[in-house]
Amino acid sequence: MLPSKILIPVNEIDVAPRFDLATEALIITDLDRPESIHQKMVVLPSASAEKLCQLIITEKIKVVICSAIEEDYYQYLTWKKINVLDSVVGSSQMALERFIAGKLKSGDVL
Repeated sequence: MLPSKILIPVNEIDVAPRFDLATEALIITDLDRPESIHQKMVVLPSASAEKLCQLIITEKIKVVICSAIEEDYYQYLTWKKINVLDSVVGSSQMALERFIAGKLKSGDVL
């Protein structure tokens, strides 16, 4: 079963190369209904891993798909029971498609 909400820190159309430098995040909801998946872009006032973590907690995100993430933030998010797929490189839409298909894993280069 797919989670209710996922977040992908982005840089233009790609997964952001670093979690702590992302100024935009794509939030995807309604994954359980492929015909009505909803995507919204959130623009952060500045790049900040702390603010991104706060957004993840506030929005009740269940899965984060990201590239490079510092160990402290990875540990914090997993402690909060958020599944973190890290070291994902490539298009955010391709990452989303592979995630929905159940084929995305940490370390994938798309």
